[in-house]
Amino acid sequence: MRGGPPLETVDSVDLERYMGQWYVIANIPYFGERGNVAGRAIYRMRDDGRMDDIYLYREGSFEAPEEEMEGIAWVVDEETNAQWKVQFYWPIRFGYYIIGLDEDYRWAVVGHPSREYAWIMAREPELSDERYGALLELLEARGFDATLLEKVPQRPEQVGQPGFQ
Repeated sequence: MRGGPPLETVDSVDLERYMGQWYVIANIPYFGERGNVAGRAIYRMRDDGRMDDIYLYREGSFEAPEEEMEGIAWVVDEETNAQWKVQFYWPIRFGYYIIGLDEDYRWAVVGHPSREYAWIMAREPELSDERYGALLELLEARGFDATLLEKVPQRPEQVGQPGFQ
């Protein structure tokens, strides 16, 4: 754990705009993500005010069948909508802090308050090298070790390439 001051989030998140599909461009993976390819997250508002958090992926290969994990998310900080809790397995809940967000909601950077996990996500399966580098700098500025981030292959030819899982 890197420690430091409390993790700073963006000032405001419009939940309706945030909903939908996001490609996982890179992450500091937790055990359930390591080695996955074609990772995507889909967020949907529920009638009870919480959100469905659906993680789609292929385990280790693009030839593997698509699998899915279903979780539930809810807002913790209603002033900003940028701090959530997410639960995929009972009773484990983890913090989901939106620490970077494009004004057009084309990319997002999410971090865990411990700074041990992070995700760079985008509406498209790739980001420019320039944008990706800027988001790594944002993570470093927030106290993350950006060298731990691994790109998630979104196309078969990316598997085994430098910087990819």
